[in-house]
Amino acid sequence: MQITADTVRHVAKLARLAVSETEVERLTPELNDILHYAEQLQQLNLDDVVATSHSFQLVNALRADVVRPSLPREEALKNAPDSEQGQVRVPAVLEG
Repeated sequence: MQITADTVRHVAKLARLAVSETEVERLTPELNDILHYAEQLQQLNLDDVVATSHSFQLVNALRADVVRPSLPREEALKNAPDSEQGQVRVPAVLEG
C-alpha cells in the first residue's frame, strides 16, 4: 500500500487535524516508511513463538490484608472545599 499526499490530507480531515502543505510533504514519506516496516514484520516466521498478551510474565504482587484504623472522617474532610453531613459536597453535574 502506498500513502499519497491526498491520503494524508484525507486522514487529517477525518481526524480534524489542521496540517500544512509542509507537514503533508513531510508526513507522506514518513507514513510510507512506517507501512513498509509493518510489511517487513508481517513476513517474519513466528511459528515457534508462543502467543502472549504481554511481553513480560506478569505476577500479581499481593500482600495480605491487615486490619488497621482508617483516617477519621473529620480529618479526611479537612481538605475538602465543601462538605455536608460527613460527605464531600460537589457542584451538581446533572440537571433535573
